[in-house]
Amino acid sequence: MTGQRPSKIVCVGRNYLEHARELGNEVPAEPLIFLKPPSSLIDGGESIVLPPQSAQVEFEGEIGVVVGQRIRHATEASAIEAIAGIVAINDVTARDLQRKDGQWTRAKGFDTFCAVGKPRVGAMTAAELTALEVVTRVNGEKRQHGKAADMAFSIPFLVSYISAIMTLEPGDLIATGTPAGVGRLDEGDIVEVEVVGVSMVTNPVAAPSV
Repeated sequence: MTGQRPSKIVCVGRNYLEHARELGNEVPAEPLIFLKPPSSLIDGGESIVLPPQSAQVEFEGEIGVVVGQRIRHATEASAIEAIAGIVAINDVTARDLQRKDGQWTRAKGFDTFCAVGKPRVGAMTAAELTALEVVTRVNGEKRQHGKAADMAFSIPFLVSYISAIMTLEPGDLIATGTPAGVGRLDEGDIVEVEVVGVSMVTNPVAAPSV
């Protein structure tokens, strides 16, 4: 994980056109953000636990940003400077509950629903951020492949935009959205999210123990 427990995990929805379309949605005019609780965090190797309340749990592989300094109302240039690292994130989602509830807190917030790899720490340029790619595999089969260049809203813009709403603290995580290809997870699956050449997180999927 990031080494410092985040005060918050800020996620971006519908940031890739094809993913928005596969769920019957449009890309919003402004970033659509929501929060996952820090209690949802797990490391690579820990199990994603399927909650009994849901019959349709799905993977969402994402490029994650680790915030390195306290920022508020940051410009895009200062937002880039505030990025301490890039990390693979699996924004696990109970899709049936997401549709049922009309808002996403329950669907996104279960324990074990935010798997996070080890970040690559260090400064990155805007060009390097744009060149990032994310791949998701389930049982070794590639299911998602997305490029930061195809995001509706760039990583620097997202960090800047979010910082104008809430102060971002060192260790906070931003999940920048998932590409097309999301799908179901079942007990016994092994799901792997890779930010290519940068970070990876791999987790087994388990049924609830209680």
